[in-house]
Amino acid sequence: QVQLVESGGGLVQPGGSLRLSCAASGFTMANYAIGWFRQAPGTEREGVSCISSSHGSTYYADSVKGRFTISRDNAKNTVYLQMNSLKPEDTAVYYCARYRRPVPYGSMWRSRAMYDYWGQGTQVTVSS
Repeated sequence: QVQLVESGGGLVQPGGSLRLSCAASGFTMANYAIGWFRQAPGTEREGVSCISSSHGSTYYADSVKGRFTISRDNAKNTVYLQMNSLKPEDTAVYYCARYRRPVPYGSMWRSRAMYDYWGQGTQVTVSS
C-alpha cells in the first residue's frame, strides 16, 4: 500500500530554517517525481517544489526560489525540502505527493491533478 509520511514541521522564527522529510513506502520512489505543496488557511493548495526521479531535475515556485531546496535519497526512499530564510507567509501545512510520472511535463508539476498519492501533511509556522 502506497504511503507518504511527512515530518520535520514546527514553529520557527522569521529568518530561521527547517528541513521537511517525506518518507515513502509501498512503491519504488526512484521511479517517480515527488512534489511538495502547501496550504494556508482559506487558500488553495499550491505547488512549492518538485523533483524528478533519477534525473534529479528540480522545479520551484517563484515565491520560494533561492530559499528552498528539494533533494532526494532514493536509497532511503525519502525526499527532503530544506527551507531557509523563512517568512511568516511560508506558514502553512506542507504536503508531499507522488507525481504520476518520473518526470513532470514542465509547468504541470504545479497541477494537483497530476499527483495520485498524498501524505497527511506537516504544519510549519513562522512567527516571532
